Amino acid sequence: MTLHPPPPPSISPSQMTLLRIVSTMAWSDGNLADEEVSVMLDQFSRLFASDTSQQVALQDELRDYLMQNLPLEELVPKLTSPAERELVLKLGHQVISSSARTPGEDLINSEEAEAYARLVTLLDLPNDVVQRVEQANSSSASSSDHLIDQLAAGLKHFIQGQ
Repeated sequence: MTLHPPPPPSISPSQMTLLRIVSTMAWSDGNLADEEVSVMLDQFSRLFASDTSQQVALQDELRDYLMQNLPLEELVPKLTSPAERELVLKLGHQVISSSARTPGEDLINSEEAEAYARLVTLLDLPNDVVQRVEQANSSSASSSDHLIDQLAAGLKHFIQGQ
């Protein structure tokens, strides 16, 4: 019996890259909860698919991709525009600052801070852009539900602008 690779995802390569970078940042502390995956799949499927049956199919299709923890060094070079790079910075910062693993832990733990520093270096954005994004993210609320809404809204705005 010959095994065939799964078909390519039904979202664009740039959408997949954005999704993978966001999930890699979520993985940076070594933990991606099932609940986080479910919420991300729900929001992103609504963004990328127009009807319920397409959304369900897309959720099944994307689940395995979210579970892959790929290196940022492999993903970031696939970004093709400054707008994508800035969006990834914004979403990456939102993901790592969304919650602590335990009540006594800093909001951004050392693993997340290290991953974010790597992301900033790889994105090679001007310092003023990095500071603006971080300040904007710091002033917004960061509950898990609100975070996913922000991620989806950011992706929707970016996709509609293309």
